[in-house]
Amino acid sequence: MRRSGPILILVIGILALIVDFVPGLAVPDSSEAGSRPIETKLGLDLRGGLRVEYRAEPVNGKAPRPEDLEVIRGIIESRVNSTGVSEPVITTQGSDRIVVELPGVSDPNAVRELVRQTGLLEFVPLGTTSKQKGEVVDPAQFPPLFPGTELSSATLGTDPTLGRVVNFQLKDDGAKKFADFTAKHIGEYFAIVLDGKVVSAPQIDGSIPGGNVQISQKGTIGGYPLKEATQLVTVLQFGSLPFPITELSNNTISATLGEQFLSQSLLAGVVGILLVMLFMFIYYRLPGVIASFALIYYSLVLLAIFRLVPVTLTLAGIAGFVLSIGMAVDANILIFERMKEEMRVGKSLPAAVEAGFGRAWNSILDSNVSSLITATILYLFGSSTIRGFALVLILGVLVSMFSAIVVTRSILRAVVARPWSRRAALYGVSEKEFVAGVGVTGRSRVRGEARSRV
Repeated sequence: MRRSGPILILVIGILALIVDFVPGLAVPDSSEAGSRPIETKLGLDLRGGLRVEYRAEPVNGKAPRPEDLEVIRGIIESRVNSTGVSEPVITTQGSDRIVVELPGVSDPNAVRELVRQTGLLEFVPLGTTSKQKGEVVDPAQFPPLFPGTELSSATLGTDPTLGRVVNFQLKDDGAKKFADFTAKHIGEYFAIVLDGKVVSAPQIDGSIPGGNVQISQKGTIGGYPLKEATQLVTVLQFGSLPFPITELSNNTISATLGEQFLSQSLLAGVVGILLVMLFMFIYYRLPGVIASFALIYYSLVLLAIFRLVPVTLTLAGIAGFVLSIGMAVDANILIFERMKEEMRVGKSLPAAVEAGFGRAWNSILDSNVSSLITATILYLFGSSTIRGFALVLILGVLVSMFSAIVVTRSILRAVVARPWSRRAALYGVSEKEFVAGVGVTGRSRVRGEARSRV
Protein backbone atom coordinates (compact mmCIF):
# COMPACT_ATOMS: atom_id res chain seq x y z
CA MET A 1 0.00 0.00 0.00
CA ARG A 2 2.99 2.34 0.57
CA ARG A 3 3.77 2.31 -3.17
CA SER A 4 0.29 1.95 -4.64
CA GLY A 5 -1.34 4.47 -2.27
CA PRO A 6 0.08 7.66 -3.86
CA ILE A 7 -0.68 6.37 -7.36
CA LEU A 8 -4.26 5.53 -6.37
CA ILE A 9 -4.71 8.94 -4.78
CA LEU A 10 -3.39 10.70 -7.89
CA VAL A 11 -5.55 8.72 -10.31
CA ILE A 12 -8.74 9.19 -8.28
CA GLY A 13 -7.99 12.89 -7.85
CA ILE A 14 -7.50 13.47 -11.59
CA LEU A 15 -10.69 11.56 -12.44
CA ALA A 16 -12.62 13.59 -9.83
CA LEU A 17 -11.36 16.88 -11.31
CA ILE A 18 -12.40 15.75 -14.80
CA VAL A 19 -15.90 14.74 -13.66
CA ASP A 20 -16.34 17.92 -11.60
CA PHE A 21 -15.11 20.56 -14.04
CA VAL A 22 -14.99 19.23 -17.64
CA PRO A 23 -18.33 20.07 -19.35
CA GLY A 24 -20.15 17.93 -21.87
CA LEU A 25 -19.25 14.53 -20.42
CA ALA A 26 -21.73 11.63 -20.53
CA VAL A 27 -21.97 8.13 -19.08
CA PRO A 28 -23.79 5.02 -20.38
CA ASP A 29 -27.40 4.80 -19.32
CA SER A 30 -30.30 2.38 -19.76
CA SER A 31 -32.50 5.07 -21.33
CA GLU A 32 -33.43 5.14 -24.99
CA ALA A 33 -30.67 7.67 -25.67
CA GLY A 34 -28.11 5.18 -24.38
CA SER A 35 -26.28 7.79 -22.29
CA ARG A 36 -26.92 10.70 -19.97
CA PRO A 37 -24.93 13.87 -19.30
CA ILE A 38 -22.84 14.14 -16.16
CA GLU A 39 -24.36 16.99 -14.19
CA THR A 40 -25.20 18.10 -10.68
CA LYS A 41 -28.88 17.38 -10.10
CA LEU A 42 -30.72 19.72 -7.76
CA GLY A 43 -33.87 18.87 -5.85
CA LEU A 44 -37.15 20.73 -5.66
CA ASP A 45 -36.09 23.07 -2.85
CA LEU A 46 -32.96 24.23 -4.73
CA ARG A 47 -34.03 24.11 -8.36
CA GLY A 48 -37.62 25.23 -7.94
CA GLY A 49 -40.65 23.33 -9.17
CA LEU A 50 -43.97 21.96 -8.04
CA ARG A 51 -45.14 20.04 -4.97
CA VAL A 52 -48.65 18.61 -5.04
CA GLU A 53 -50.42 16.49 -2.42
CA TYR A 54 -53.24 14.13 -3.43
CA ARG A 55 -55.74 11.98 -1.53
CA ALA A 56 -57.01 8.65 -2.83
CA GLU A 57 -60.80 8.59 -2.50
CA PRO A 58 -62.86 5.51 -1.53
CA VAL A 59 -64.88 3.70 -4.20
CA ASN A 60 -68.25 2.17 -3.22
CA GLY A 61 -67.31 2.51 0.44
CA LYS A 62 -64.02 0.65 -0.08
CA ALA A 63 -60.97 2.56 1.12
CA PRO A 64 -57.60 2.09 -0.65
CA ARG A 65 -55.27 -0.48 0.89
CA PRO A 66 -51.50 0.09 1.14
CA GLU A 67 -50.96 -2.03 -1.97
CA ASP A 68 -53.60 0.03 -3.84
CA LEU A 69 -51.83 3.21 -2.81
CA GLU A 70 -48.54 1.80 -4.11
CA VAL A 71 -50.19 0.98 -7.45
CA ILE A 72 -51.47 4.56 -7.71
CA ARG A 73 -48.01 5.86 -6.85
CA GLY A 74 -46.46 3.71 -9.57
CA ILE A 75 -48.97 4.85 -12.21
CA ILE A 76 -48.47 8.51 -11.31
CA GLU A 77 -44.69 8.04 -11.43
CA SER A 78 -44.95 6.45 -14.88
CA ARG A 79 -47.15 9.30 -16.10
CA VAL A 80 -44.75 11.94 -14.77
CA ASN A 81 -41.66 10.19 -16.15
CA SER A 82 -43.23 10.15 -19.60
CA THR A 83 -43.36 13.98 -19.57
CA GLY A 84 -39.57 14.22 -19.31
CA VAL A 85 -39.47 15.75 -15.81
CA SER A 86 -36.06 14.98 -14.33
CA GLU A 87 -35.81 13.25 -10.95
CA PRO A 88 -39.48 13.38 -9.89
CA VAL A 89 -40.13 12.25 -6.31
CA ILE A 90 -43.47 10.48 -5.74
CA THR A 91 -44.09 9.12 -2.25
CA THR A 92 -47.00 7.77 -0.21
CA GLN A 93 -47.85 9.19 3.19
CA GLY A 94 -50.24 7.69 5.70
CA SER A 95 -53.12 5.54 4.51
CA ASP A 96 -54.41 7.66 1.61
CA ARG A 97 -51.95 10.44 0.69
CA ILE A 98 -49.60 10.71 -2.28
CA VAL A 99 -47.06 13.53 -2.57
CA VAL A 100 -45.64 14.48 -5.97
CA GLU A 101 -42.50 16.67 -6.15
CA LEU A 102 -41.43 17.81 -9.62
CA PRO A 103 -38.16 19.79 -9.80
CA GLY A 104 -37.75 22.24 -12.67
CA VAL A 105 -41.12 21.67 -14.35
CA SER A 106 -41.73 24.00 -17.31
CA ASP A 107 -45.52 23.56 -17.44
CA PRO A 108 -46.93 22.81 -13.96
CA ASN A 109 -50.57 22.91 -15.06
CA ALA A 110 -50.05 20.33 -17.81
CA VAL A 111 -48.34 17.95 -15.39
CA ARG A 112 -51.03 18.44 -12.75
CA GLU A 113 -53.73 17.77 -15.33
CA LEU A 114 -52.00 14.56 -16.40
CA VAL A 115 -51.46 13.35 -12.84
CA ARG A 116 -54.93 13.95 -11.44
CA GLN A 117 -56.79 12.24 -14.28
CA THR A 118 -58.65 9.30 -12.78
CA GLY A 119 -58.08 7.41 -15.98
CA LEU A 120 -61.46 5.95 -16.97
CA LEU A 121 -60.26 4.85 -20.39
CA GLU A 122 -62.80 3.73 -22.99
CA PHE A 123 -62.88 2.91 -26.71
CA VAL A 124 -65.93 4.56 -28.21
CA PRO A 125 -67.41 4.24 -31.77
CA LEU A 126 -68.38 7.65 -33.17
CA GLY A 127 -69.94 6.55 -36.45
CA THR A 128 -69.60 9.26 -39.06
CA THR A 129 -69.20 11.98 -36.42
CA SER A 130 -65.73 13.44 -36.26
CA LYS A 131 -64.59 14.85 -32.93
CA GLN A 132 -61.52 16.84 -31.96
CA LYS A 133 -59.20 16.24 -29.05
CA GLY A 134 -60.70 17.48 -25.78
CA GLU A 135 -64.34 17.30 -26.87
CA VAL A 136 -66.78 15.73 -24.43
CA VAL A 137 -68.41 12.46 -25.49
CA ASP A 138 -71.94 11.74 -24.28
CA PRO A 139 -72.05 8.04 -23.25
CA ALA A 140 -75.80 7.93 -23.91
CA GLN A 141 -75.25 8.95 -27.54
CA PHE A 142 -71.95 7.13 -28.04
CA PRO A 143 -71.76 4.02 -25.80
CA PRO A 144 -68.27 2.51 -25.45
CA LEU A 145 -67.37 -0.69 -27.30
CA PHE A 146 -65.02 -1.90 -24.54
CA PRO A 147 -63.10 -0.39 -21.58
CA GLY A 148 -59.40 0.40 -21.29
CA THR A 149 -58.85 -2.78 -19.31
CA GLU A 150 -58.81 -4.61 -22.67
CA LEU A 151 -55.60 -2.78 -23.59
CA SER A 152 -52.45 -4.90 -23.27
CA SER A 153 -49.63 -2.49 -24.26
CA ALA A 154 -48.89 0.73 -26.15
CA THR A 155 -45.68 2.01 -27.75
CA LEU A 156 -44.32 4.64 -30.12
CA GLY A 157 -43.43 3.35 -33.58
CA THR A 158 -42.49 4.43 -37.08
CA ASP A 159 -43.95 3.60 -40.48
CA PRO A 160 -42.03 3.95 -43.77
CA THR A 161 -44.81 6.03 -45.34
CA LEU A 162 -46.70 7.48 -42.37
CA GLY A 163 -43.79 8.48 -40.13
CA ARG A 164 -44.25 8.41 -36.37
CA VAL A 165 -47.24 6.32 -35.26
CA VAL A 166 -48.74 4.93 -32.06
CA ASN A 167 -49.12 1.17 -31.78
CA PHE A 168 -51.20 -0.64 -29.18
CA GLN A 169 -52.18 -4.25 -28.54
CA LEU A 170 -55.61 -5.42 -27.34
CA LYS A 171 -56.38 -8.45 -25.23
CA ASP A 172 -58.35 -11.39 -26.64
CA ASP A 173 -61.87 -10.14 -25.93
CA GLY A 174 -61.13 -6.57 -27.00
CA ALA A 175 -59.28 -7.77 -30.10
CA LYS A 176 -62.26 -9.88 -31.22
CA LYS A 177 -64.76 -7.05 -30.68
CA PHE A 178 -62.53 -4.56 -32.45
CA ALA A 179 -61.93 -6.90 -35.41
CA ASP A 180 -65.68 -7.47 -35.87
CA PHE A 181 -66.47 -3.77 -35.54
CA THR A 182 -63.77 -2.44 -37.87
CA ALA A 183 -64.69 -4.97 -40.58
CA LYS A 184 -68.23 -3.53 -40.67
CA HIS A 185 -67.50 0.17 -40.13
CA ILE A 186 -64.65 1.09 -42.47
CA GLY A 187 -64.45 4.86 -42.97
CA GLU A 188 -66.12 5.70 -39.66
CA TYR A 189 -64.49 7.26 -36.60
CA PHE A 190 -63.43 5.53 -33.42
CA ALA A 191 -62.42 7.52 -30.33
CA ILE A 192 -60.07 6.84 -27.44
CA VAL A 193 -61.79 8.56 -24.53
CA LEU A 194 -60.31 9.37 -21.12
CA ASP A 195 -62.67 10.59 -18.39
CA GLY A 196 -65.33 11.43 -20.98
CA LYS A 197 -63.01 13.54 -23.17
CA VAL A 198 -61.57 12.61 -26.54
CA VAL A 199 -57.84 11.91 -26.53
CA SER A 200 -57.71 10.76 -30.15
CA ALA A 201 -60.39 10.05 -32.74
CA PRO A 202 -58.84 8.36 -35.78
CA GLN A 203 -60.71 7.15 -38.83
CA ILE A 204 -60.94 3.42 -39.50
CA ASP A 205 -59.09 2.66 -42.75
CA GLY A 206 -59.77 -1.07 -42.85
CA SER A 207 -60.44 -4.23 -40.92
CA ILE A 208 -58.05 -4.69 -37.97
CA PRO A 209 -57.85 -8.37 -36.94
CA GLY A 210 -55.59 -9.74 -34.23
CA GLY A 211 -55.76 -6.73 -31.90
CA ASN A 212 -52.64 -5.01 -33.30
CA VAL A 213 -53.76 -1.41 -33.85
CA GLN A 214 -51.80 1.44 -35.43
CA ILE A 215 -52.84 5.09 -35.12
CA SER A 216 -51.33 7.61 -37.54
CA GLN A 217 -51.87 11.28 -38.28
CA LYS A 218 -52.44 11.78 -41.97
CA GLY A 219 -51.52 14.93 -43.81
CA THR A 220 -48.53 15.75 -41.58
CA ILE A 221 -44.84 15.57 -42.39
CA GLY A 222 -43.16 12.94 -40.23
CA GLY A 223 -46.41 11.63 -38.79
CA TYR A 224 -47.53 12.24 -35.21
CA PRO A 225 -45.79 15.14 -33.38
CA LEU A 226 -43.60 13.62 -30.68
CA LYS A 227 -45.32 15.42 -27.80
CA GLU A 228 -48.82 14.34 -28.86
CA ALA A 229 -47.72 10.78 -29.60
CA THR A 230 -45.97 10.47 -26.25
CA GLN A 231 -49.03 11.79 -24.41
CA LEU A 232 -51.30 9.34 -26.21
CA VAL A 233 -49.03 6.41 -25.34
CA THR A 234 -48.94 7.59 -21.74
CA VAL A 235 -52.72 7.72 -21.55
CA LEU A 236 -53.03 4.26 -23.09
CA GLN A 237 -50.35 2.68 -20.90
CA PHE A 238 -51.03 4.38 -17.59
CA GLY A 239 -54.58 5.58 -17.93
CA SER A 240 -56.47 3.70 -15.26
CA LEU A 241 -56.12 4.37 -11.54
CA PRO A 242 -57.71 1.86 -9.15
CA PHE A 243 -59.06 4.77 -7.05
CA PRO A 244 -59.80 8.38 -8.01
CA ILE A 245 -57.51 11.02 -6.50
CA THR A 246 -58.28 14.53 -5.27
CA GLU A 247 -55.76 17.35 -5.18
CA LEU A 248 -55.48 18.69 -1.63
CA SER A 249 -52.74 21.29 -2.00
CA ASN A 250 -50.08 22.52 -4.37
CA ASN A 251 -47.02 24.64 -3.78
CA THR A 252 -44.96 26.16 -6.56
CA ILE A 253 -41.37 27.05 -5.65
CA SER A 254 -39.93 29.61 -8.03
CA ALA A 255 -36.49 29.15 -9.57
CA THR A 256 -35.44 32.44 -7.94
CA LEU A 257 -36.27 31.13 -4.48
CA GLY A 258 -34.46 27.91 -5.31
CA GLU A 259 -31.35 29.89 -6.31
CA GLN A 260 -31.48 31.77 -3.01
CA PHE A 261 -31.68 28.50 -1.09
CA LEU A 262 -28.75 27.13 -3.10
CA SER A 263 -26.53 30.19 -2.61
CA GLN A 264 -27.26 30.28 1.13
CA SER A 265 -26.61 26.55 1.45
CA LEU A 266 -23.33 26.75 -0.45
CA LEU A 267 -22.24 29.74 1.65
CA ALA A 268 -23.02 27.83 4.84
CA GLY A 269 -21.07 24.84 3.55
CA VAL A 270 -18.05 26.94 2.58
CA VAL A 271 -18.04 28.76 5.93
CA GLY A 272 -18.26 25.42 7.75
CA ILE A 273 -15.34 23.97 5.78
CA LEU A 274 -13.19 27.09 6.33
CA LEU A 275 -13.85 27.09 10.07
CA VAL A 276 -12.92 23.41 10.33
CA MET A 277 -9.73 24.04 8.33
CA LEU A 278 -8.85 27.05 10.50
CA PHE A 279 -9.22 24.97 13.65
CA MET A 280 -6.98 22.26 12.19
CA PHE A 281 -4.34 24.83 11.18
CA ILE A 282 -4.21 26.41 14.63
CA TYR A 283 -4.42 23.34 16.83
CA TYR A 284 -2.59 20.64 14.87
CA ARG A 285 -0.16 22.75 12.82
CA LEU A 286 1.47 20.75 10.01
CA PRO A 287 -0.79 17.67 10.36
CA GLY A 288 -3.75 20.07 10.29
CA VAL A 289 -2.55 21.51 6.98
CA ILE A 290 -2.32 17.99 5.53
CA ALA A 291 -5.75 17.11 6.91
CA SER A 292 -7.20 20.26 5.29
CA PHE A 293 -5.73 19.25 1.94
CA ALA A 294 -7.28 15.80 2.39
CA LEU A 295 -10.57 17.55 3.19
CA ILE A 296 -10.48 19.45 -0.12
CA TYR A 297 -9.62 16.19 -1.88
CA TYR A 298 -12.53 14.51 -0.10
CA SER A 299 -14.95 17.23 -1.20
CA LEU A 300 -13.89 16.96 -4.86
CA VAL A 301 -14.19 13.16 -4.89
CA LEU A 302 -17.59 13.22 -3.18
CA LEU A 303 -18.93 15.83 -5.62
CA ALA A 304 -17.75 13.65 -8.51
CA ILE A 305 -19.64 10.68 -7.05
CA PHE A 306 -22.77 12.83 -6.67
CA ARG A 307 -22.56 13.74 -10.37
CA LEU A 308 -21.87 10.18 -11.53
CA VAL A 309 -24.52 8.28 -9.52
CA PRO A 310 -26.37 10.79 -9.82
CA VAL A 311 -27.50 12.04 -6.39
CA THR A 312 -30.24 14.67 -6.33
CA LEU A 313 -29.01 17.34 -3.93
CA THR A 314 -31.55 18.96 -1.63
CA LEU A 315 -31.15 21.18 1.43
CA ALA A 316 -31.20 18.04 3.56
CA GLY A 317 -28.56 16.48 1.32
CA ILE A 318 -26.27 19.48 1.69
CA ALA A 319 -26.76 19.23 5.46
CA GLY A 320 -25.63 15.59 5.24
CA PHE A 321 -22.61 16.68 3.19
CA VAL A 322 -21.56 19.29 5.75
CA LEU A 323 -22.06 16.77 8.56
CA SER A 324 -19.89 14.23 6.75
CA ILE A 325 -17.13 16.85 6.51
CA GLY A 326 -17.09 17.12 10.30
CA MET A 327 -16.98 13.34 10.55
CA ALA A 328 -14.10 13.19 8.06
CA VAL A 329 -12.06 15.57 10.23
CA ASP A 330 -13.03 13.64 13.34
CA ALA A 331 -11.01 10.65 12.09
CA ASN A 332 -7.96 12.86 11.59
CA ILE A 333 -8.33 14.28 15.08
CA LEU A 334 -8.27 10.79 16.58
CA ILE A 335 -5.12 9.99 14.58
CA PHE A 336 -3.27 13.21 15.43
CA GLU A 337 -4.07 13.00 19.14
CA ARG A 338 -2.77 9.44 19.17
CA MET A 339 0.39 10.66 17.40
CA LYS A 340 0.98 13.21 20.14
CA GLU A 341 0.58 10.56 22.82
CA GLU A 342 3.14 8.36 21.07
CA MET A 343 5.59 11.27 20.85
CA ARG A 344 5.18 12.02 24.55
CA VAL A 345 6.21 8.47 25.49
CA GLY A 346 9.41 8.91 23.48
CA LYS A 347 8.73 7.49 20.03
CA SER A 348 10.36 9.03 16.99
CA LEU A 349 8.30 11.09 14.55
CA PRO A 350 7.93 8.37 11.84
CA ALA A 351 7.15 5.72 14.45
CA ALA A 352 4.58 8.00 16.11
CA VAL A 353 2.89 8.58 12.75
CA GLU A 354 2.54 4.85 12.10
CA ALA A 355 1.39 4.13 15.64
CA GLY A 356 -1.12 6.98 15.51
CA PHE A 357 -2.82 5.57 12.43
CA GLY A 358 -2.59 1.96 13.60
CA ARG A 359 -4.00 2.49 17.08
CA ALA A 360 -6.72 4.96 16.06
CA TRP A 361 -8.07 2.64 13.34
CA ASN A 362 -10.32 0.61 15.65
CA SER A 363 -12.02 3.73 17.01
CA ILE A 364 -12.43 5.18 13.50
CA LEU A 365 -13.90 1.94 12.19
CA ASP A 366 -16.36 1.58 15.07
CA SER A 367 -17.63 5.16 14.81
CA ASN A 368 -18.03 5.04 11.03
CA VAL A 369 -19.75 1.64 11.04
CA SER A 370 -22.26 2.88 13.62
CA SER A 371 -22.90 5.97 11.46
CA LEU A 372 -23.40 3.77 8.40
CA ILE A 373 -25.89 1.55 10.24
CA THR A 374 -27.91 4.57 11.38
CA ALA A 375 -27.84 6.20 7.94
CA THR A 376 -28.89 2.93 6.28
CA ILE A 377 -31.91 2.64 8.58
CA LEU A 378 -32.87 6.24 7.75
CA TYR A 379 -32.54 5.50 4.03
CA LEU A 380 -34.64 2.34 4.17
CA PHE A 381 -37.49 3.66 6.30
CA GLY A 382 -37.39 7.46 5.98
CA SER A 383 -39.36 9.84 3.77
CA SER A 384 -37.90 11.23 0.54
CA THR A 385 -36.21 14.15 2.32
CA ILE A 386 -34.71 11.90 4.99
CA ARG A 387 -33.55 9.41 2.36
CA GLY A 388 -31.69 12.16 0.50
CA PHE A 389 -29.93 13.15 3.71
CA ALA A 390 -29.09 9.52 4.51
CA LEU A 391 -27.71 8.73 1.03
CA VAL A 392 -25.38 11.73 1.09
CA LEU A 393 -24.26 10.80 4.60
CA ILE A 394 -23.53 7.17 3.59
CA LEU A 395 -21.43 8.24 0.62
CA GLY A 396 -19.70 10.89 2.73
CA VAL A 397 -18.74 8.43 5.47
CA LEU A 398 -17.33 5.93 2.97
CA VAL A 399 -15.25 8.55 1.16
CA SER A 400 -14.10 10.10 4.45
CA MET A 401 -12.62 6.79 5.56
CA PHE A 402 -10.56 6.68 2.36
CA SER A 403 -9.41 10.30 2.68
CA ALA A 404 -8.54 10.01 6.39
CA ILE A 405 -6.70 6.69 6.24
CA VAL A 406 -5.18 6.57 2.75
CA VAL A 407 -4.81 10.21 1.65
CA THR A 408 -3.71 11.76 4.96
CA ARG A 409 -1.46 8.82 5.81
CA SER A 410 0.33 8.80 2.43
CA ILE A 411 0.97 12.55 2.49
CA LEU A 412 2.09 12.52 6.13
CA ARG A 413 4.54 9.68 5.47
CA ALA A 414 6.07 11.65 2.61
CA VAL A 415 6.26 14.87 4.64
CA VAL A 416 7.89 13.47 7.80
CA ALA A 417 10.68 11.98 5.67
CA ARG A 418 11.82 15.53 4.77
CA PRO A 419 14.39 17.22 7.05
CA TRP A 420 12.49 20.53 7.17
CA SER A 421 9.46 18.81 8.79
CA ARG A 422 11.38 17.52 11.84
CA ARG A 423 10.61 20.35 14.23
CA ALA A 424 8.54 20.04 17.38
CA ALA A 425 6.69 23.33 16.76
CA LEU A 426 5.12 21.87 13.62
CA TYR A 427 3.33 19.19 15.63
CA GLY A 428 2.22 21.04 18.75
CA VAL A 429 4.53 19.21 21.20
CA SER A 430 7.45 20.46 23.31
CA GLU A 431 11.10 20.00 22.34
CA LYS A 432 11.59 17.59 25.25
CA GLU A 433 8.83 15.33 23.96
CA PHE A 434 9.95 15.40 20.33
CA VAL A 435 12.28 12.84 18.73
CA ALA A 436 12.81 13.63 15.04
CA GLY A 437 15.28 10.92 14.01
CA VAL A 438 14.17 8.02 11.88
CA GLY A 439 14.41 4.76 13.77
CA VAL A 440 15.26 6.35 17.16
CA THR A 441 13.17 4.88 19.93
CA GLY A 442 12.13 6.35 23.22
CA ARG A 443 14.05 3.65 25.11
CA SER A 444 17.39 4.53 23.48
CA ARG A 445 16.86 8.21 24.27
CA VAL A 446 16.24 7.50 27.95
CA ARG A 447 19.37 5.35 28.13
CA GLY A 448 21.41 8.10 26.49
CA GLU A 449 20.22 10.65 29.00
CA ALA A 450 21.00 8.26 31.85
CA ARG A 451 24.58 7.69 30.59
CA SER A 452 25.17 11.40 30.25
CA ARG A 453 24.12 11.97 33.84
CA VAL A 454 26.45 9.19 35.03
